[in-house]
Amino acid sequence: MTTATPAATPATPVVLATILPLSLPSGYEVPAAFHDSAKKAWKTASTKLGGLIAQHPDRFPLYTEEGKWVVDGEAWTNWCEGFLGGQLWMLSYRAAEAERAGFRSAAEHYSELIEERKSDDTVHDLGFLFWSTYRRWFEATGDTAKRDVLVDAGRTTAGRYREAGRYMPSFRQPDSLFIDIMMNIHLALYAAQQTGEPDLAAKAVDHCLTTRRYLVRGDGSASHEGMFDLETGAFLKQTTQQGFSDDGSWARGQAWALYGFGTVYRFTGDRRFLETAIAAADFYIEKTGERLVPPNDWDEPTPARPYETSAAAAAAGGMWQLAGLVQDRTKAKIYADYALAIILRLTEDDFLAGPDEAWAGVLKHGSYHEGKDLGVDESVMWGDYWFLDTVDQIQHFNEAQRSR
Repeated sequence: MTTATPAATPATPVVLATILPLSLPSGYEVPAAFHDSAKKAWKTASTKLGGLIAQHPDRFPLYTEEGKWVVDGEAWTNWCEGFLGGQLWMLSYRAAEAERAGFRSAAEHYSELIEERKSDDTVHDLGFLFWSTYRRWFEATGDTAKRDVLVDAGRTTAGRYREAGRYMPSFRQPDSLFIDIMMNIHLALYAAQQTGEPDLAAKAVDHCLTTRRYLVRGDGSASHEGMFDLETGAFLKQTTQQGFSDDGSWARGQAWALYGFGTVYRFTGDRRFLETAIAAADFYIEKTGERLVPPNDWDEPTPARPYETSAAAAAAGGMWQLAGLVQDRTKAKIYADYALAIILRLTEDDFLAGPDEAWAGVLKHGSYHEGKDLGVDESVMWGDYWFLDTVDQIQHFNEAQRSR
């Protein structure tokens, strides 16, 4: 059934002057077991990232093959360079004190290598590249030149907007909308926040509302892709590029939805986006339960591989964020506990590579693209990034609690 494009939103979308802070329930405590898990994670990351940049300088691998980083392998698109720099930025703070300066120098270098991508309008992934790198650089230094790179990348993101359909298309083709873009769209909101340009905010909010209407189903599950009529902008159908079926539930896309809509809520204060993030999180928990780590798609009857750790890592980050946004103390505790349970599970030996192990990545059993057989049951750069980023966020919360 073809659905007409919704009418234009009459009011100018609001971008908050500062993003909403995360505020977990008063008295919430991180379990003692997390301390050892975090220590273990950073030790592994220091060894693996140090080895990567020494063995493959100035390269940006996406995935491993048999545990070794592939530097000239096939890629579906060019979207991952920021995750290496982002991990190096975290290690400049979390690594052993003697290693921090070296990681800081490497973080700056690998960030500089991708600066030219700020004007790349052929992809929808600039948030992945720059939020993980230049945002950290700006926060560490206050250097407005680094903020300007973020703003330029946000303008590029907004520049992909299509009036017919009211969305930013995926890199694949102009009639394609990906759920992945929800993890990048806040870059346009950030640019609007920093510049006061309402057009940037309007386009970003339009995109989010279109995604919410056509890609998020009534049960909270998310479709990977939606297709639109290029002339009229009418929505045509849900499809998938990486899930089991068009009406299935690709786990990493679900994580993009729950994390991305939560982030957009932090920038706008629009509770519709918070409600969508909650629905996406509840679906993830319902489908995954005590397993914590999902397969590539929950609707695959007999998954060839039982785990997709990059989906779990991103979902943990989205759950932790959501725990700091919902006002219901019970739900907040559910999300925080679930995020922590995922992280504790991922630091067990069957998922986290040992520092002295030959495996080159941090987190095992992730997948890039099962349909194309790329980086399947391997380490993937974004899985390592979101795993460490969530560990880092939980540590910041724990440290702030202890300093009070």
